[in-house]
Amino acid sequence: MTFWELYGQKLIVAIGVHFLYVLVSVSIGFFAALVLGIFLSRVPGIAKGVIPLISVFQTIPGIVFIALLFLWLGMVPAAAVAALAIYAIFPILKNTYVGLLSVPDSLLEAARGCGMSKMQSLFEVELPLATPSIIGGLRMSTVYTVSWAVLASMIGLGGLGEFIYIGIATNNNALIIAGAVPSGIMAITLSLLIDFVKRRLTRGPEKEVAANDK
Repeated sequence: MTFWELYGQKLIVAIGVHFLYVLVSVSIGFFAALVLGIFLSRVPGIAKGVIPLISVFQTIPGIVFIALLFLWLGMVPAAAVAALAIYAIFPILKNTYVGLLSVPDSLLEAARGCGMSKMQSLFEVELPLATPSIIGGLRMSTVYTVSWAVLASMIGLGGLGEFIYIGIATNNNALIIAGAVPSGIMAITLSLLIDFVKRRLTRGPEKEVAANDK
């Protein structure tokens, strides 16, 4: 029997599970980081303590998080998703915070001069200008999460890591490649997709800036 006949269906399922882990965990991390980033941009004094504290979590091995959540939640997909979401937060949070703080004060003054409320200024001025930075963080977080999701298989929750770890344990290069190559393709594809979305979202503001410069 060929490799595809032996493992084809299982590989397709593993790719689907892996992608769902990435999609769900990055989505949770994105919204959590966006809200927290907006809040911290309003209180820079607190941010100086909170952001370094959150960055400490990035230094903890992913398998430790997954193992702890496994002990707490049991062998359920939520354990892997929660661990991956925690890791996904920091790059987006940092870029959101930096992007919002980098909005020129002159534009904020102009927004207030036009009678905008703080909420209107946030959604109509600050977030659009910070969008390239925010999406840059999203791209970084997504690529990282594709690789981190491999760890889910270590507690029996599937994904492409299952092929990689079994391949290593059995010295089967075909299984290692079957897990590694789709992971790489997934990371590159999602990265290109996010870059495309970034260009689409920032095209409008760039045109407006160019028009104002004429």
